[in-house]
Amino acid sequence: MADILTKPRTLSIITGISYLIIFFAAIFANFFVLESILESPLITIQDHHVMVRFGIVAFLITVVFDVVIAWALFLLFKEHKLSVLSTFFRLMHAAIMGVAIFALPLALSSTTTSQILYQISIFNTIWLIGLFFFGLHLILLGIIIQKPKIISIFLIIAGIMYMLDTVAHILLSNYEDYKTVFLAMVAIPSIIGEMWFALWLLVKGGKTN
Repeated sequence: MADILTKPRTLSIITGISYLIIFFAAIFANFFVLESILESPLITIQDHHVMVRFGIVAFLITVVFDVVIAWALFLLFKEHKLSVLSTFFRLMHAAIMGVAIFALPLALSSTTTSQILYQISIFNTIWLIGLFFFGLHLILLGIIIQKPKIISIFLIIAGIMYMLDTVAHILLSNYEDYKTVFLAMVAIPSIIGEMWFALWLLVKGGKTN
C-alpha cells in the first residue's frame, strides 16, 4: 500500500484531487460564508449559524488538504534542491491558517456586530500573513516544476502577487482604494496557475513517456 501511495502517478492524482477539494471548499467558505457575515453580521451569525459552522469546517478541510499537497509535492519533487524549502513555506501557510480559524468559532458566540466583525478581522489579518508564505511556496514551486513552462510562469506570478498583496495591506494606509485591483492581480494568475496545475497533474502528472 505504501509503495502505491508513493508512486509518481498516484501522488499526482492525490495532489490534483486535493487542489480541487481546496478550491471548492474555499469558494464556499469565502464567498458564501465570510461574505454573508461581512454583509449582515448579526443576521448571519444568529439565523444562519449552521451555514457558518459548515464554513468553519470547510476552512479546516482546506488546511488538511494543504498539508496533503505539501507532502505529495515533496515526494514528487524531492530530488530538487528547493523542494524542502518549498514544502516548509506551504506548511507555514497551513499552520498560520489553522491559527486564524480559531477566531471564527469566537465570532459564533459574539452578540454584537462590532464583536463579530472584530473576530473576522483577526481571521483575515492572520490569514493574510499566511498568504505571504504561501506566495513564497508558489514561486519556488514554479521554479521546481519547470514544465509545463506556462504553468510554471503563472505559479511564479501568482506567488509574487500574493506577497505583494500582503505587503500592500501593511504599507498602504489607503489599501481599500486599490482593493479591487489587488484582488484581480492575485486571483487571475492564482486561479489560472493553480487550477491548470491541478488539472495537468490529474491528466498527465507522474506519467512516463
